[in-house]
Amino acid sequence: MARYRTKNTNDQFLRRVDPDTHWQSLQQGDLVRVRLSPGYEAGGRVDAVTSDHTAVWVDLDGGRGRTLLHCSDGVEIRRHVS
Repeated sequence: MARYRTKNTNDQFLRRVDPDTHWQSLQQGDLVRVRLSPGYEAGGRVDAVTSDHTAVWVDLDGGRGRTLLHCSDGVEIRRHVS
């Protein structure tokens, strides 16, 4: 049986990612605005939050589905103030 070896592997260790304070305040059921990039913004409702607040599931408005957002994805998520 042949053995496969990956060359030029990156030997850097994984680093811990800490969410911003506004991510830490999110709770299930919160209405939020998600800014994916400048000019691309969507509304939704928080469906679930991980215990360390690094990942958030959001049900997007308008039937656009459910999406998983991680604090290292470079997206901005804020509570929607009415």
